[in-house]
Amino acid sequence: MNMYCQSAFHQLEVVIASISEIAGQLTEEELALRPTEEKYSIGELLEHLSIIPAADGKIAESASEEEMNALYQSYSLQSKEEILERLFDHFSQLKTQYENYTEEELHTETVSWWGVTYTRYEWLLQIVAHMYHHRGQLHAMLVHSYRKDPEILLFE
Repeated sequence: MNMYCQSAFHQLEVVIASISEIAGQLTEEELALRPTEEKYSIGELLEHLSIIPAADGKIAESASEEEMNALYQSYSLQSKEEILERLFDHFSQLKTQYENYTEEELHTETVSWWGVTYTRYEWLLQIVAHMYHHRGQLHAMLVHSYRKDPEILLFE
């Protein structure tokens, strides 16, 4: 695997480990907490985080809007265990996807269904940013809305 991709995957490992640690501290009842109406509950946010590696990996391959909608609708994870298992599975799939790209394929531009064009490497950077963004949301929801500080390192 390209050394830059290896570094990006290391960052994904860091964020996924911290998400797993946070989730491990939550009760199943806390998954239903929704600090803001019409926004994700804690469980829904964790479910979204678990799907990002798979979904964004498909976006890097120019998946259509219909394909993405079908992917999102195919998931309904209920427990922490299901969510974390899916997160680890999707991370593994994404890593395999990127391990198989040649240098030329990494630098090939692909277009998202909404019209954004990036190289596959840039999509990987977007996946890292997307995961950290939502991990930050999860942390803020717990700390500021529920006074539940997971007291974990968020960065190495």
